[in-house]
Amino acid sequence: MTSTPEGYRSGFACFVGRPNAGKSTLTNALVGTKVAITSSKPQTTRHTIRGIVHRPDAQLVIVDTPGLHRPRTLLGQRLNDLVRETWSEVDVVGFCVPADQKVGPGDKFIAAELEKVAQRTPVVGIVTKTDLVPRERVAEQLLALQQVMAFADLVPVSAVDGFQVNVLADLLVDRLPHGQPLYPDGELTDEPEATLVAELIREAALEGVRDELPHSIAVVVEEMLPREDRADLLDVHANIYIERPSQKPIIIGRGGERLRQVGGTARRHIEKLLGCRIYLDLHVKVAKDWQRDPKQLRRLGF
Repeated sequence: MTSTPEGYRSGFACFVGRPNAGKSTLTNALVGTKVAITSSKPQTTRHTIRGIVHRPDAQLVIVDTPGLHRPRTLLGQRLNDLVRETWSEVDVVGFCVPADQKVGPGDKFIAAELEKVAQRTPVVGIVTKTDLVPRERVAEQLLALQQVMAFADLVPVSAVDGFQVNVLADLLVDRLPHGQPLYPDGELTDEPEATLVAELIREAALEGVRDELPHSIAVVVEEMLPREDRADLLDVHANIYIERPSQKPIIIGRGGERLRQVGGTARRHIEKLLGCRIYLDLHVKVAKDWQRDPKQLRRLGF
């Protein structure tokens, strides 16, 4: 077994911010592969996904959290609780604010919450999506963010073109404790495969749906089994849950066209993730008002 170099650091960082602040895209850029799903729809992330960055001098475990928001449902409340729980357990927090949107009440709400943990956990301010705006706008956003709270560091980044992603990684690693690696070399996430597969199906289902629908979509993988007569093929059976019967046609589409598109997109991503061919069997089911029902939330994994 190779020994850990002197001065090696290992620990946890988490990204927080409003929904759609670029946290998942940044997590994927740092890890170097897709471990968290991304979408233009707000509140895409519903689980804390851990992505693992391996470096010669450190192992950085990034916890991608749901966007913190003022909750309107029991699901929203549970997601907020999950975020706050994560803050209390990490070594450094990255507060993400997109460059293309003004610092607003949502950011100030999060900053007020972060002030409570900042005494014991360093908070790094991150201006994301710098590729979308001119350089002067990035400078303005850094100044605006500085007014919101006192940061241990402030850095602009773009996960899309790679601008300063390595600089951010260095800043986060510098704040980790010295210690041994927490995960085996080469492991990029500790999420169960079924969770990642369900998330990739949900990501495909989110594309192109109307704004009111994303929050109503949940996906559960019922089983993943190798095909008995073919070692190179995996059968994946999954259910897409929505809250009302009227939402079913939106997901399925005319003559099942939309569901076939969702299945095709999801299948390509899942095959890339698992490294094998899959047969994906998707069904759409109604779980009435599941976001507000404790029993249904438990059944759907929240």
